[in-house]
Amino acid sequence: MTANDEIDTSRPHPARVYDYWLNGKSHYEADAAAARRVVDVWPGVVLGAHLNREFMHRVTRWLVEEAGVRQFLDIGSGIPTEPNLHQVAQAVAPETRVVYADNDPVVLQHAQELLRGTPEGRTAFLQADFTEPESILGSPQLRETLDLDRPVALSLIALLHFITDERGAYETVRALMDALPSGSYLVLSHATADFDPDLLTRVAEAYQSTVAEGQIRSSSEVSRFFEGLELLEPGVVVAHRWRPEGGEAQSDVTDAEFPVYGGVARKP
Repeated sequence: MTANDEIDTSRPHPARVYDYWLNGKSHYEADAAAARRVVDVWPGVVLGAHLNREFMHRVTRWLVEEAGVRQFLDIGSGIPTEPNLHQVAQAVAPETRVVYADNDPVVLQHAQELLRGTPEGRTAFLQADFTEPESILGSPQLRETLDLDRPVALSLIALLHFITDERGAYETVRALMDALPSGSYLVLSHATADFDPDLLTRVAEAYQSTVAEGQIRSSSEVSRFFEGLELLEPGVVVAHRWRPEGGEAQSDVTDAEFPVYGGVARKP
C-alpha cells in the first residue's frame, strides 16, 4: 500500500493542522477547517505555533553549540517547515545525524525534503508511532543512522499533549530515554491550562472533537517527564522564555497567550 492509499483526507491530522497554522501548503480542507475552529477559540494559536518552532530551533542550536550533541531523534516531526531540525543542527556542525519519525503518511510523502542534509552528516525518516517505541528503536533507519552508544537528543516538540496517560505517555518517554546512553538529552514542549483554564478547555474541546484526543498537563505533570534526569536552567518554563536569543524574545507575549511549557534535561 502506498502513502497515498493510506491518507484519509476527510479526517484532520495534527501534523497537517499544524502545517496550516505555519502557513504551509501540505494540508487538506478538513485540516484547514479544524485549524480555523481552533483559531476562532484561540486567535493566538498561530503565533504560538511559530513560537514553538523558535523554541525547537533555539534548543537545537544550544545542544549542538554548547552541549556538543551530534545526534538527534525527532519524534512527531511533522510536515517539513524550513528550517528543519537537521538544517539548524548541521548549520553549526555539518556532521550531525538526525532521524525523524512520524505516523502521518503525508509526512512520508515529504520525507525527501527531510533527507536533504549535508554530505558530512546523515538524515533518515521512518513512519512509526510514538506509542510503539520498540518499532522506532529497532528500525533499520535508526540503527543505520545513529550510534546508540553515543549521546542522542530526543526531541518531542508539541507531541506529548496528544498522548494520554492511558496510552502510556510517561512510560514511553522513559522507555526511549532508557535506550539512550548517559549524556543524552530530552527536549519537549507541551500545552498547559495553568494560565487560562477556561481557554484551554475550549481549545481542547474544539481540537479533540475533530482532530485527536489528548491531555493538557500542569507544570508538575510536565516536569514528571524529566524525572531521573538533570533539568537544565531555567527549568520547565513557558517555551518562549527558555533562553531567548537576541532579536527573538517575545517580551510582550504573556504566558496566558502562549500556554506551552518547554524544557530540556540531560541524562546523567
